[in-house]
Amino acid sequence: METLLQSRDQLVYAEVYISDMLSLKNIFLQSQTLQKLNQNFGVPFLLVKKEDTVLAFATLVLTEKAEITFKIYGSNLTEWEKRSFILRAEHYFKKNKTANFRNPEQLKSSISRMVSWLNVG
Repeated sequence: METLLQSRDQLVYAEVYISDMLSLKNIFLQSQTLQKLNQNFGVPFLLVKKEDTVLAFATLVLTEKAEITFKIYGSNLTEWEKRSFILRAEHYFKKNKTANFRNPEQLKSSISRMVSWLNVG
């Protein structure tokens, strides 16, 4: 039987779960030097981690023209790792057909509820 060795530095891409929110909140607050979340936090949908440490995440946001797009928040990624994550996020963004990805009013409501919920705790 062949055993595959995985590098400790290997990146893992995953969908965002509720259990990830504290890490994502901290990444956002540190990167924006804020005390509380704002609408730019968006609705996170994809993250990248090394071992058990979340390095960056992709989040759905609305542009000034009320168009749905995504932003990446995080650090400690090489240029190649960052580009790889952006490509994965773009692919995920394009293939997802759920309301937050396609309906600006739904996303606006979801962002508002998420930011309010995470700012309470």
